Amino acid sequence: MSRTSDRPSLPHPRGHGLRLRSWDPESGADAEAWLRGLLDPDFRRWNTPLKLVTDLDGVREALRGRVKEEAEGRSVSFRVTDEETGATLGHIGVNEIDRPLRVARVGYWVLPEARGKGVATRALLLAAQYAFTGLGLHRLELGHGLGHGASCRVAERCGFRAEGVLRGAMFEADRHDAFRDVHLHARLATDEPPHPPHPPESPHPPESPHPPESPHPPASPERT
Repeated sequence: MSRTSDRPSLPHPRGHGLRLRSWDPESGADAEAWLRGLLDPDFRRWNTPLKLVTDLDGVREALRGRVKEEAEGRSVSFRVTDEETGATLGHIGVNEIDRPLRVARVGYWVLPEARGKGVATRALLLAAQYAFTGLGLHRLELGHGLGHGASCRVAERCGFRAEGVLRGAMFEADRHDAFRDVHLHARLATDEPPHPPHPPESPHPPESPHPPESPHPPASPERT
């Protein structure tokens, strides 16, 4: 029996062609997907975890830690999947939940084969809706390395307004002894909701004021 068999059931938000599901630390497929995401060179370019995970045992330990944080109400982690096929496309998490202030930070990544299809935008819209309506949060923050244009556009599409630059607020790539600036975005529960994305299967989507999503991974800082 899985060690997570008695885990409190999380809702599985769905919409925009996606379904957000729980990660299972005891699932080999989940562990392999998580490891591929964290070892991807483009992910590593913009994210430097406090503890680098390099094997499946480390992944399972990290995912069990997330299950514990969920039980304590400190974070919620979702496996981003295709609603029709169930294929894993990436990850999105509502992290560092501050219940008194009703604020949290969101982080995400997309697997290489799922990029360029609007996955990050659609997943962020679902996660934000859940954070505001399911968790009762008031403010959701998103930070990305300064110069990461793809992640900046994802934030804008999802109604996260640019609020400024945090100096030296995240590690440089593959270093714990150097820092870089972070572009901070945030969205409030009281903000006007953004327009929904075009259906991914639409052959002729109407023109958008934003450029197409980059084939490079939109990712915001995500600790392990």
